[in-house]
Amino acid sequence: MPRSHSTPPTIHIAVIAFDGMTPFHLSVPSLVFGSYQCDAAGPALEVRVCTAGDTALSTTAGFGIVARFDLAAVKNADIVILPSWYDDCRPAPAALLDALRCASERGARVVGLCLGAFPLAEAGLLDGKAATTHWAHAGTLAARYPKVKVDREVLYVDEGEVLTSAGVAAGIDCCLHLLRQLCGAERANRVARNLVVAPHRQGGQAQFIERPVPATHSDDRFSRVLEWVTRHLDEEHGIDALAERAAMSRRNFTRHFRQATGTSFKQWLLSQRLAHAQHMLESSDASIELVAQEAGFGSALSLRQHFRTVLRTSPTAYRKQFRAGALA
Repeated sequence: MPRSHSTPPTIHIAVIAFDGMTPFHLSVPSLVFGSYQCDAAGPALEVRVCTAGDTALSTTAGFGIVARFDLAAVKNADIVILPSWYDDCRPAPAALLDALRCASERGARVVGLCLGAFPLAEAGLLDGKAATTHWAHAGTLAARYPKVKVDREVLYVDEGEVLTSAGVAAGIDCCLHLLRQLCGAERANRVARNLVVAPHRQGGQAQFIERPVPATHSDDRFSRVLEWVTRHLDEEHGIDALAERAAMSRRNFTRHFRQATGTSFKQWLLSQRLAHAQHMLESSDASIELVAQEAGFGSALSLRQHFRTVLRTSPTAYRKQFRAGALA
């Protein structure tokens, strides 16, 4: 009997703009989610920019923008994103706070990028949860909302129903992370390549984001070594052997690696192996044992342990989540 092919679901995303905002902040979710092209295996994404006030808005860049929707767009949104907030962290209007609370209560995911965490905190959506914001305002957020567990050290925090990010570029990291959850790693990486940004960056304990292989003219030999590692993830790799391959001393290799990637080799290697395992789970029917071996984890048990620790899921659940559309 032939398989039935259902139409991929549409995920509605409401991005809330406000008068006097910085255009870059508004462009972040618009580009990440708006540039995504769905295919037969993935959901469609519909982005609507809305506002709580006048639809004709000024910006800090000296030009205006016009939002096509008001806050009614939030009522049917699956994801609601506040891409920033005023630099003085002023209180949000009641209509905006009500819209955020209602969206959260009906199960929508609410995202506060950069200073957008302030209205989320004011609405009570961050009470008892970990959150982050721009480092220059993290102290203000912690002092004003003591029920919020402010983490100043991470790029973003994903608490499931609510996400927050640090300043400016970290909003891209957060949106790509969310896109990865919605549509899979391959599609998120495709969008990142189109935007000419790293698909993942090292971000601390709240999330695990691998850095791409560095590739600059001055680091060409070093880069080739790391590229070689990514093609041989199923093998054991030691610092001494890699330093010799790069014609460096162990000390120089270790120092160079930390400067280039911002993390240790052990952590970077783990992230590369996880990324490879994720790709295999999304794109093949290989057994969990085979995925574990080819990604360099050695055994299915080790792969499951790392998935649980880092991604808070299992390989089987991950595959089911990201291949549901393809297998329908």
